[in-house]
Parts: sequence; C-alpha cells; structure tokens
Amino acid sequence: MDRSEPEKPDVLPSTALAYLDRNYWDKRFAHEEHYEWFKDYSHFRDLVLQHIKLQSSVLELGCGNSQLCEELYRDGITQLTCIDLSPIAVHNMQQRLINKGYKEIKVLEADMLDLPFEDGCFDVVIEKGTMDVLFVDSGDPWNPHPATVEKVMKMLHEIHRVLKPEGIFISITFGQPHFRRRFFGHPEFTWSVEWNTFGETFHYFLYILKKGQRSSESEECGEKTRMPAISLYHDELEGEDYLFRTNLDEMES
Repeated sequence: MDRSEPEKPDVLPSTALAYLDRNYWDKRFAHEEHYEWFKDYSHFRDLVLQHIKLQSSVLELGCGNSQLCEELYRDGITQLTCIDLSPIAVHNMQQRLINKGYKEIKVLEADMLDLPFEDGCFDVVIEKGTMDVLFVDSGDPWNPHPATVEKVMKMLHEIHRVLKPEGIFISITFGQPHFRRRFFGHPEFTWSVEWNTFGETFHYFLYILKKGQRSSESEECGEKTRMPAISLYHDELEGEDYLFRTNLDEMES
C-alpha cells in the first residue's frame, strides 16, 4: 500500500480569468494555508509604516490567506479589520488569528464594492493585489472595458467613503501610474496621489492616496522614485505574480 502523503492540489489557474470566479477562491482557500501576492511585508514595511500610526484604525481589503494583518499587528497596529469575499478565507483567517492570540483583529465576509461600514470610520484602507483582480479581463489597458471601469470606480468610491476626512488609502499593485492615473486622479476624489516602488529585478508599486489633500498639482501622480523599466521575464516574478503582468504589446499599441 502506498503510504506517501497526498500531493498538494495545484492552485495555479490555467488563466488569470479564474481570479474573477468566487468558486475558484473558495476551492483554493480550502487547501492553501498561506500565499503572499506581490512580495511579503518585509519588502515594503518601511514604506507602509510611514503612513500608519499605532492608534490608526485600518481596513484590509481582500485579506485572503495573507499574513499582512499579522505583520501589522506585530508592529503594534491593533485596530485591524480584514474583509474577504470568500467565506472559507474568512473562517480560516479567524481561526488562524485566534490560534495565534490575535483576538483584536476583526475578520468579516464582505464585498469591497459594497462595504458594510459607515462613512468616515477608518484612518487607513490598504489592499495588496486585490484591485489587480478587477483588471484581469479589462482588455486594452489604455482603454479598459466599461465593466472594468465601473467595478474599479465602485471600489474606489467605497474606499473614499469609509476613510476619515484625512484618511489614507495604500494600494500595493502591479499597476503602473500611467494606467492607474485615470482612476486614482478622478475629479470626484479629494485625495492626493503619490507612489513609491519596491522590488529588485521587477518593481512593484505602492501608492499613497491622502484624502482631503488634493491640489492642482495632484492632477498628475507624484512620483517619489524614478520610473523603473518594465520586466519582460516571467522568471523574474514570484509565484503567480506574472499572471497580473500587463501585456507589453498592448501597452505599446
């Protein structure tokens, strides 16, 4: 009799479109304990902590099975609320945090396009790779499908709504500034926009949007570091990150 351990299910989808399927995530989270999109906390910790105070109330969108909330908690940020659309992800995260003694962290099943929170109740909203999912079927990155634009704007409207008057939205993403500008810089929002990059061979973007601080100068995203060249090679990216990479042929068309 073969007593070897069963193989771990392969969670890598055949196409990035699977990321839009709730059933895909439920099945994945039922088997996968932990995965970090776009590098782990150590790579951007210093950038994030510049903008989050110990007493800040923080909302994490699309927590999945990431350890981001745990890392923030260990850095003394204890007013944390995490949401995810997958009930399995929420249940697993709740159990994991209880087992580690992080009982103050709240984990809720919720849709980031329709947040179940009152206006102006968080100091910080943070997401890592969650917004990128909305772009997997966007078509031309210079002119996304109307359905994509509608979903992204709903997400941003909800974030803007639940932030306090001087709250901060932190977005960790593959999305280059020339593709995100039309969304982040929409005139309906009062936030200023700036960004940093992190990563070695391939660069990831960390946007800082400060509500109530928009000015005429904020019409264009403020760049904190030199724009990196976009990598062409999948083997320079970690895990599944390459599935979010914008197609260069589309970018140059």
